[in-house]
Amino acid sequence: MTRTIAVANQKGGVAKTTTVASLGAAWAEMGRKVLLVDLDPQACLTFSLGLDPEALEFSVHDVLLGRVAARLALVPTDDGPDLLPATIDLAGTEAHLLTKTGREYALRSALEDVAGDYDLIVLDCSPSLGVLTINALTAADEVIIPLQCETLSHRGVRQLLDTVADVQRLCNKDLTIRGVLPTMFDARTNMAKAVLSDVQQRYQLSVLEPPIAKSIRFAEAPAAGRSVLATAGTSRGAAAYREVARRIIKDDD
Repeated sequence: MTRTIAVANQKGGVAKTTTVASLGAAWAEMGRKVLLVDLDPQACLTFSLGLDPEALEFSVHDVLLGRVAARLALVPTDDGPDLLPATIDLAGTEAHLLTKTGREYALRSALEDVAGDYDLIVLDCSPSLGVLTINALTAADEVIIPLQCETLSHRGVRQLLDTVADVQRLCNKDLTIRGVLPTMFDARTNMAKAVLSDVQQRYQLSVLEPPIAKSIRFAEAPAAGRSVLATAGTSRGAAAYREVARRIIKDDD
């Protein structure tokens, strides 16, 4: 059965896109059929996987507005997963959707066209709690929350959890929170450990392990148009994402 996972946090710079690309590549290595969906108008996932957003004929923007079926917009990537890419046009999608009845269900309906072809669909959410993120949460089975373990990084967790609760109540009663994934983690600092512990206890959230340590390798990968598993496959960061991916699959099996 296809599992759809939203990777969400309205705070930018917490490694949402890195997490989507890395987990997607790890699951593809494990023989799973994976679809990644870029829901950020900045199109960082699309660029990071080697595609030029300006050269695309169709994107998730066209799919969400019902102009083309999702299958027509899919593109393969060198890392293994297929991608439903984004362009800057996605910035105007929310305004269009706001006028539509059932706008929260646009992505779920669009993915019905292809869901049976994949084991996992991973949604890279924009850094906001707008209509696109609501669409992702409505379409998802579960949510992973990347968390940079610094003082300011968890201030928005409560807002995200409130949004998840609203979606569970109104749009998607089966949505669950898989847990928080510590990213850019520096185990040498008491601050990182304290923030992670506070979030875990305050909100009763599971912590996905192992944490993803800080590494320059993550910044280098997008320039090559590949995930860190391809550009630095033996690095600690790549190994950590492989282990997180393995544990998620093991939990689902």
